[in-house]
Amino acid sequence: MKKIAVIEDDRVLRQSLAGILKENGYEVCCVEDFAHAEEEVRKAEADLLLLDIILPGSNGQEILRNLRKTSDIPVLMLTSKTGETDEILAMSYGADDYMTKPYNPALLLLKIEAIFRRIQPKSSEEETEYQGVRLNLLRSTVEYGEKEVVLSKNEMSILHYLMKHRGKIVSRDELMDYLWDCNDFVDDNTLTVNINRLRRRMEEAGISGMIETRRRQGYILV
Repeated sequence: MKKIAVIEDDRVLRQSLAGILKENGYEVCCVEDFAHAEEEVRKAEADLLLLDIILPGSNGQEILRNLRKTSDIPVLMLTSKTGETDEILAMSYGADDYMTKPYNPALLLLKIEAIFRRIQPKSSEEETEYQGVRLNLLRSTVEYGEKEVVLSKNEMSILHYLMKHRGKIVSRDELMDYLWDCNDFVDDNTLTVNINRLRRRMEEAGISGMIETRRRQGYILV
């Protein structure tokens, strides 16, 4: 279980964040001693830090700058400011990502997943399988029986995400957010085109009907 440390002065928001994270399988450590925040984060041995920029008697950017002297823990900055200068400043101090309040919980979770995805060893997962369908991430191919079909990067990313969330409906927005992080996806129509292409590639390998569309909900592997 991944542990996430939270530094947020708003008690209601802090409790909300902790609840969302716990509901999604994360262990949570809330740091409330802002004067010794860096030390508390190190003691917690967390895998990721959610850090508010504006804190009473302290400053999230200063905490981040001091933390970076001794730790490379991934940091996702939270702020109510929307200025581009604040974003650039936060990233220049070593933040891994940035999010403004009020935030969308689903998008926040996607950003956290994306950070963990970026820092995990590339060799940790070379192949994934579902109902005899094998996705080879190194070769960017889908295999079924004796047939093997090459996928584009986008097609591979879509199938990989659906396999990771097998048995669950994945919304279009969730897929687009995931693909935007990986490969600059920009609109709804582009997703439709790539889903259709992926289905055709899978049919070439003898796989039909595996990606099912759920009207007004998204897609699911069946």
